[in-house]
Amino acid sequence: MTDRTPPRVVVLGGGSAGWITACLLNHEWAARGGSVTVVESSDIGIIGVGEGSTPQLKAFFDLLGIAEAKWMAACDATYKLGIRFTGWSERKGYDSYFHPFPGPVDLHSEPGFVHNCMLARRGFDVPAHPDDWFLATDLAKACRTPHASQNFPFGPSYGYHFDAYKLGAFLRGWATKRGVTHLDRKVAEIDVAATGDITALICEDGTRIEGDLFVDCSGFRSLIAQQTLGVKFLPFTNNLFNDRAVVMPTPHETAPKPQTESIAMRAGWRWSIPLTTRVGNGYVYSSAHICDDEAEAELREALAQPEADARFLSMKVGRVEETWRGNCLAAGLAQGFIEPLEATALHIVIATALEFAQAYEAGGFTPQHRDAFNASIAARYEGIRDYIVAHYRLNQRSDTHYWRANAANDNLSNGLKAMMSAWFRHEDISAANDRAYGGKRYYANASWHCLFAGYGTFPPAETMKPVPPGVGVADIEGTIGMIEACRANFAPYDALSSGNAR
Repeated sequence: MTDRTPPRVVVLGGGSAGWITACLLNHEWAARGGSVTVVESSDIGIIGVGEGSTPQLKAFFDLLGIAEAKWMAACDATYKLGIRFTGWSERKGYDSYFHPFPGPVDLHSEPGFVHNCMLARRGFDVPAHPDDWFLATDLAKACRTPHASQNFPFGPSYGYHFDAYKLGAFLRGWATKRGVTHLDRKVAEIDVAATGDITALICEDGTRIEGDLFVDCSGFRSLIAQQTLGVKFLPFTNNLFNDRAVVMPTPHETAPKPQTESIAMRAGWRWSIPLTTRVGNGYVYSSAHICDDEAEAELREALAQPEADARFLSMKVGRVEETWRGNCLAAGLAQGFIEPLEATALHIVIATALEFAQAYEAGGFTPQHRDAFNASIAARYEGIRDYIVAHYRLNQRSDTHYWRANAANDNLSNGLKAMMSAWFRHEDISAANDRAYGGKRYYANASWHCLFAGYGTFPPAETMKPVPPGVGVADIEGTIGMIEACRANFAPYDALSSGNAR
């Protein structure tokens, strides 16, 4: 391989992560002589329970030119305008809040929300609950599609819910038609040169699969990066307590809304993800605070499903020290995992593949920019981790040891400490976000405000005082009126009808 020739890429492992990475690297390099081979064994199961995404997944499909109607219908997919958090706060009036994906219309309403949050942080009695300020929140509540009529070009950002098994299968079919090689093989050995680079995958049937670049998508086993190359795994157990999940599909009982539900439980939280064929449910919990049998019983009781099949998953929460070592790129669960609270798993996969392709090519397909790339991906992981840790550290519950332990957890990064300090000291969150994360803003200012305000992280209600004369308050009634007027441009949403995707 010359310095300017795209590599022969070998991806170990399929699933969503493997096929997304294969599709992106093939899109980047195939026309210039690069090749991509995916090696996966049909004997090895894939973790998938009905998943949600951020808007990054839409950008992925748009980049590849795959129509929504085609892939959504194949993957039982529905739209996702955000996440409804319920039961994370015991404070009156803040038992539930919605975390939207902000869009263009919110540029007009977000400043008022931020302004009122500042007043409320200073102890003034003003409307500062996030649910009144964002279009996506209103559309989800009203069960509207995220696609506006043609005369209203200001739709919200949105993600999806989908069947992860079917997504991997769809992408496999799409990719193989465009030159990606698919081999159903079980890898028995990794051949490593004296230089430390991977030279080939050796399969159980003796097949030797050589390449220039190897992508480890072998799941939590991390067969290449961790087991073979010895890349260190950095656990997040001091920050995030949850390490287990019990999952249980149920049939639809009501018309699903375009949102994920995140509902607090005794020792964690449960998700509800609507697909066109079923509802995906799972209880993410800490095994140090509840046993498997108790978690299963609690989930069954919440779902009123005494007979449904349950499946247990272990979660290895943390990240590898180096995403790129030698000629190996780790991706998906082999690279790391932050619990699914904000549906960031595929977001990180997509970001990793795109940033790696850019860095690798910018260095003439050499390791020239490897250190900078690794630092960037590590910072992304930790920025996302901080936002998720904040959900637990700021919780307003006190009914179980689990929630009290999370609220008392001081194993926080400097970035998260800075964000919390800025909020309680009435400082500008935008400036604090830039300082804490080097201007990267892994989560937007609107997201941080929704989190803090959604829990009611304000002075006690009994101490709140009227706004003094001369101090302006954002016009909540006018904002609600504007959002309702915008809503009229969005049609009713029927998640179970195949005609919703376009």
